[in-house]
Amino acid sequence: VQLQAFGGGSVQPGGSLRLSCAASGSTFANSAVGWFRQVPGKEREGVACISSGGSVTFYRDSAKGRFTISRDNADKTVYLQMNNLKPEDTAVYSCAADNRPYYQGNPHAMDYWGEGTQVTVSS
Repeated sequence: VQLQAFGGGSVQPGGSLRLSCAASGSTFANSAVGWFRQVPGKEREGVACISSGGSVTFYRDSAKGRFTISRDNADKTVYLQMNNLKPEDTAVYSCAADNRPYYQGNPHAMDYWGEGTQVTVSS
């Protein structure tokens, strides 16, 4: 599975962005996919993850109620809609896929990673 993230940019606090993760490969529909973010000097952290069929989702506490993850297996794309963005959401966002259908709770368990896209929230 190869992944490419799109949609980052700069927004003011309270603004919105929609990230897209485009995938290639025949096993995408069987893979859990997640969005992760990292800032310099800090550990990479999971933001939101979705099961292979889309029925099970995970969100970090700070993302609940503001971010929504979804997927379209026919288009091999996973989306992250981010609303009410805050300065602390500033980071490089990457998508990753797991050969297993459900997120294992550990970014290091993901099997495939795409290059990240920068999200900057600033006034």
